[in-house]
Amino acid sequence: MAKKSDSFFIRASITTNGTDFAQNTIDLGSFVNLGVSSSTILRIRNLAASYADSNLPAGPILDAADAKISWQLTTQSQTALVYPTDKSLVSSGSLIVKTGMTPSQDYDMAPQDWTNGYLIGTDQLYLGADLNTGLDSGDVTISIVMECQLEKATQTSSVALALSQQ
Repeated sequence: MAKKSDSFFIRASITTNGTDFAQNTIDLGSFVNLGVSSSTILRIRNLAASYADSNLPAGPILDAADAKISWQLTTQSQTALVYPTDKSLVSSGSLIVKTGMTPSQDYDMAPQDWTNGYLIGTDQLYLGADLNTGLDSGDVTISIVMECQLEKATQTSSVALALSQQ
């Protein structure tokens, strides 16, 4: 079995850009090293996301009409949100703001409940966000915290990477 490191955390955030797709790069170059004698890959064990008003973290996210705030974490750069069938998608989520109702996450299951973690073999991850409409309260910052481990790349993990992504 591959030797694994202790867990550590990688944090990132993205602020929406009105109704235009926005994306930030998360550099993994110091963690993922493939093609060398001691190749290492990253395993994301857990991922948590939060939504906050970009001007005031404790402020409410408000809109007079229905709105959807979406985010995604991918292994390849994107120009728009992608479907879960896209092999570059690691995780995604959305917050639905319904007029006169409490916000909910009913329309995106936020698929980050993995049994054995999610293997990453790329030097970068991409955190993207989009709004379907401008919000009365302004832009939103989506922040993620990933619990990660490093492990030696093996033939088994290489096959798993090839089958699941990139």
